[in-house]
Amino acid sequence: MDEFFKTVLPMLIVFGTIAFIVKTSLEYKMRRQLIEKGLVDDKARSMFAGPITTETSIKWGMVLIGVGLAILLGEMFPYNISDEITVSLIFLFSGVGLIVFYLISPWLAKRQKERMNIQ
Repeated sequence: MDEFFKTVLPMLIVFGTIAFIVKTSLEYKMRRQLIEKGLVDDKARSMFAGPITTETSIKWGMVLIGVGLAILLGEMFPYNISDEITVSLIFLFSGVGLIVFYLISPWLAKRQKERMNIQ
């Protein structure tokens, strides 16, 4: 049973994750095509009506960079206090990432609005 967890379980997790990502992206493409052809009602069309923005990706990218930095810094402390410091740093750096995003989001919105007017 221990051998199962070492070999088969990680492969199931990886392939399951890949299958989920592929399934989700294909469903999204299919829904977009149905909306473009007009085969759905207005309620479903309103869910996909807005332009795709990069703000959400930037926000979560900043949070994940903060979490990565926190884990990296937490490993530099002595073993007896590294767990507590790592958890504290994760919350601190992810919060800093969200605050920085909040501060730059008006600039991002202005930039995106200018880009939409140019195109």
